[in-house]
Amino acid sequence: MSRIIDTKYVLPDTDDTRQIVIEAMEEARKVIPHGKVATYIPELGKADPSRFGVVLYGLTNSKICLGDYDVRFTMQSISKLINLCVALEMFGPDIVFSKVGAEPSGEAFNSLVELDTRSNKPFNPMVNSGAIAIVDLILPKVSFDKMLAFAKEICVDDEITLNHEVFESEMATCQRNKAIAYLLQSKGIVENDVDDVLELYTKLCALNVTAESLANFAKILASDGVCQLTGRRHISSQTARIVKTLMLTCGMYDGSGTFAVKVGIPTKSGVGGGLLAVSDKRAGIGVFSPSLDEQGNSIAGCEFLSRIAKKLKLTLFFDPEWEKITVYNNELG
Repeated sequence: MSRIIDTKYVLPDTDDTRQIVIEAMEEARKVIPHGKVATYIPELGKADPSRFGVVLYGLTNSKICLGDYDVRFTMQSISKLINLCVALEMFGPDIVFSKVGAEPSGEAFNSLVELDTRSNKPFNPMVNSGAIAIVDLILPKVSFDKMLAFAKEICVDDEITLNHEVFESEMATCQRNKAIAYLLQSKGIVENDVDDVLELYTKLCALNVTAESLANFAKILASDGVCQLTGRRHISSQTARIVKTLMLTCGMYDGSGTFAVKVGIPTKSGVGGGLLAVSDKRAGIGVFSPSLDEQGNSIAGCEFLSRIAKKLKLTLFFDPEWEKITVYNNELG
């Protein structure tokens, strides 16, 4: 059954809201030249850095779609959210977190350092080592077709497909992920065939989505795992809570802490240029802009989210009641 949404938190469906979003996009476009598309995966290096699309999907079904919101690109690390959802639903948090931790690593997303020197298991499911461990866990119980079907369901997008060119390009250049997987195998974390694990992991990274697909998924997370349109529960409340928490603390690679302080919206990035952001009880947000900052996050997307977070009261830590208290105190002098 659908949750009842408190209207004081709802994203306003007004011309003023749309204008704020338009202005934020215009300002965010200015930083695109300061980033670069991912080139370590050759096929991703072909992306047009000028592309920029956003979707804000309010929990009462107001929707703002602007720019290249319907252009398809690959999920890359955003697929880690789908893998984690499936693992938590199948096995529960105790088993999942016996394989992988829940702490920020402070290292790059494809680092081996912390795994080799600081821990016997990956720090969290949002770095490559953690995501590979999660795929190893679910591999005996799922197929690529089942995972694709779940991706279509949770993103409310029947047009999601495997981008074969990107998949082949990644598989040809995945030496670092192979090193991570074999290191995990040596520690007893990866128990299945490394090639099979990496094939499924890479195929899920290479799923074609749009900013709207991401906003649909984000909206379900924002409403506690329930689709407000149908009332259908897609994932448990516990799974939704865990995923959002890890997005906030670990979802933006080694820039997660700074992003949490500056923006305060649980967000997961991918080097294909996507951002999936969850304003809890308010909105799901999808962004596409493939020009990346030094951490591998969409540079215009991050700028866009920072600009709308406060103006639209989307930050996790905003509560309208506190605004009233602040006004009252100011009146007292």
